Amino acid sequence: MRVILFGLLLCALGAFAACKGGPSKGAATAPSATESPAKPVKSVAKIVAFGDSLTAGYGLSPEESYPSLLQKKLAADGFDYEVVNAGISGDTSADGVRRIDWSLEGGGVKVVILELGANDILRGQPIEEMKKNLSTIIERAKARGAQVLLAGMEAPTNSGIDYRRWTHGAFSELAKAHNVTLIPFLLDRVAGIQSMNQPDGIHPNHEGARIVADTVYQYLKPMLEKADQAAAK
Repeated sequence: MRVILFGLLLCALGAFAACKGGPSKGAATAPSATESPAKPVKSVAKIVAFGDSLTAGYGLSPEESYPSLLQKKLAADGFDYEVVNAGISGDTSADGVRRIDWSLEGGGVKVVILELGANDILRGQPIEEMKKNLSTIIERAKARGAQVLLAGMEAPTNSGIDYRRWTHGAFSELAKAHNVTLIPFLLDRVAGIQSMNQPDGIHPNHEGARIVADTVYQYLKPMLEKADQAAAK
């Protein structure tokens, strides 16, 4: 049902140009010569939210983006981490490969929340190429000592049965191959629900972003607890 709902959502808005669009209130547009995604600074343990417009918070204020909401959840539960929003609207997995090293500069990155692939899927790009790019990102993040939390996505229903099947299996295969934690579907309880999305029907509104933050935290929290326990030994 989740695949169908998300497929209907994306089919209706395939012309929306791969999670790009008009101006937003937050830092959701691609960087210009004077703009760039947030970059980690030294000394504080970091969680880098690395993705496209779903991470950047397209159409939302910076405080309403899911990484900002995640920061509040961490503070409320006593976790001492800085969440860095490294999302850029329109990014594909190939774009992610080109900027992952820069995004992890400064050290102290303990977790990378990898949310890319939706734009590859919307553009009908080869799933194997997407997997290769995501594998590269995962390997580079792990080489710097960071854990990876991989966010899964689904393909639109007009992509064809085979393409939808390949997409559905891609993220779980990546998680298994690289031994990383998987969020099966980032937009669980959000995709296809009008009240949870902006008028474009594809980007979560402030309520949808809260649910996305809840979903991410459901998988992130156990990772942090395990890491803290290991560090205390």
